[in-house]
Amino acid sequence: MIVLVKLVLAHLVGDFLLQPRSWVLHKEEKKAGSWKLYVHACIHAALVFLLFRDSTTWPLALAVGLSHLVTDTIRVYFQKEKTRTAWFLADQGIHLLVIVVLWWYWTAMPDVVPFLTSPRFILYVTALYFLTQPMAIIVATVMRPWAERIPQENDHSLENAGKYIGVLERLFVFGFIIANHWEAVGFLLAAKSVFRFGNLRQSNERKLTEYVLIGTLLSFGAAILSAAIVNESMSE
Repeated sequence: MIVLVKLVLAHLVGDFLLQPRSWVLHKEEKKAGSWKLYVHACIHAALVFLLFRDSTTWPLALAVGLSHLVTDTIRVYFQKEKTRTAWFLADQGIHLLVIVVLWWYWTAMPDVVPFLTSPRFILYVTALYFLTQPMAIIVATVMRPWAERIPQENDHSLENAGKYIGVLERLFVFGFIIANHWEAVGFLLAAKSVFRFGNLRQSNERKLTEYVLIGTLLSFGAAILSAAIVNESMSE
């Protein structure tokens, strides 16, 4: 596990601490002609080598540096202003995936494959996925008849903000219950109520208050039920 931790630490330091904003802009402007693109990849390789302090780890360091160079090069060529966020997330996801693959290969851990196919892992993945996109669609569908009756002329909310808030709160509730911290669920509900109270009070709209309350209870209820099913399955 310490190998994985060191690889992740090297990535975080190289991508965030040792990469100024000016470097990012230079890479986006010059693309493959940017010398900072190659220095950035070398920094990642050097960090891996320094953290392990073992000359035999040079293939691992080289693999990290080359994968970083290839991924960042692809990103600067295909990234557009509208897709900047998507490419940032994809870029980080690819880097972390490469790190996990290199960790698994370097430490020769055959137990990883049985874990990924174990009932426990599949159960967690199913529950977590259900609480994201499927549950977001379910909530939106159930709430649609009421949503059409809520005034929209003064709606200045961010696009899809409610969807992402719902997904995050369900994941938080699920994690709190799995960790057996029910008090944190109450804290989260109270915090959301505080933030929502001002908007609801200012709107002076009973329909909006009821709409938000129904959506919140649906969201929390789904997360609680999912976590309860997982916990019950794990105890069998």
